[in-house]
Amino acid sequence: MNESDRRKMERFDLKLPTKFFWTGKGKVQESIELVTSNVCAGGAYLMTNSPLPIGTHVKADITLILNRSHELRSRRSIIKLSGDVIRKDHQGMAIRFGRKYKILPQQITDTFEPTMQPENDC
Repeated sequence: MNESDRRKMERFDLKLPTKFFWTGKGKVQESIELVTSNVCAGGAYLMTNSPLPIGTHVKADITLILNRSHELRSRRSIIKLSGDVIRKDHQGMAIRFGRKYKILPQQITDTFEPTMQPENDC
């Protein structure tokens, strides 16, 4: 993606929980959980004190939570994709998304549901 293409994509200030997976030194599978700072169709910027090296290939699970105040349940979708670290600085790193992705819908409960705790004999 050249500079001209990058500027054509609208950026959105979205704070989305994201889990990244990559192969580290010694072929060890590593992961980290971060929050996006902004997102566009071609990638995302993430704030971190420990950015990955430029060129690192990552897989990502981005969580979208669609709350509806009149419903007891929220809809959550996980966007699974891959990409590469294309830029890093002292505040974070930029990931360029690949072309393939999957969106997996899930249901979660946002309501408080107390559970019975066994009594302690202290």
